[in-house]
Amino acid sequence: MNYLVFQMELEIGNPEKNRKIIEKWLETNYYVDLDIVVLPEMWTTGYALKELKEICTVDGNQSIEFLQSLAKKFNVNLVGGSIAFLEGQDIFNRAIIVNRKGEIVHTYDKIHLVPMLDEPEFLTGGLDQVEVFELEGVKMGVITCYDLRFPEIIRDLALQGIQVLHVVAEWPLVRETHWNTLLRARAIENQMFVVASNVTGTNLGEIFAGNSQIIDPWGDIVQKLDQEVGGIRATLDLKKVPQIRKEVPIFTSRVPEKYRRL
Repeated sequence: MNYLVFQMELEIGNPEKNRKIIEKWLETNYYVDLDIVVLPEMWTTGYALKELKEICTVDGNQSIEFLQSLAKKFNVNLVGGSIAFLEGQDIFNRAIIVNRKGEIVHTYDKIHLVPMLDEPEFLTGGLDQVEVFELEGVKMGVITCYDLRFPEIIRDLALQGIQVLHVVAEWPLVRETHWNTLLRARAIENQMFVVASNVTGTNLGEIFAGNSQIIDPWGDIVQKLDQEVGGIRATLDLKKVPQIRKEVPIFTSRVPEKYRRL
């Protein structure tokens, strides 16, 4: 399965400009056998939290329609990062998954909100449990940034049979070591591919870590960026997932009846 992961520097509070950046980048980097493109968290607005409600009133559906048109234009599946989406009086940090036909196959509202970036003051945490989706017949999952620190929801997805976990993020440089360590840990402990798209650059006084990467089920790095704007292009050998799960059978070795409630 052929992947293209975008690491971008955001134009804060400017969804239209960010849409143009993404479309131009994809036009430049698209290739014929491409299956899935992955975008980062909150690529429409970044953390312009005080302006989110005003922006969402206009933007939410526009950015979703943009992702749908992009998928159809390039005949590619999109793990469309996440956007700020207004429902009633609540703003959700919503990940959008779109197939080649431009159909929305899955959405996920970020469950764990980041107190260090004041998310809980402006956003509402996701109300639903994590669920699996499929692209090209492969079971997959998506989580958003801070969710990476909570292995329970990722193990939940693994027990539902996912082979690829997507992590869309705006992870800061000050916690870069945590980012790199946790991504590899989640790949190893669940024996699956982890595909992570982060932003880079400095926004509203925060420096972001970049370090977008793809990790295989052994925890080995397939491809990785530093802090440059750019993309990762890689082919995932999905046969590795059942192979490794057979060689080191952690899922059949589990004894959940002996674990205390989490």
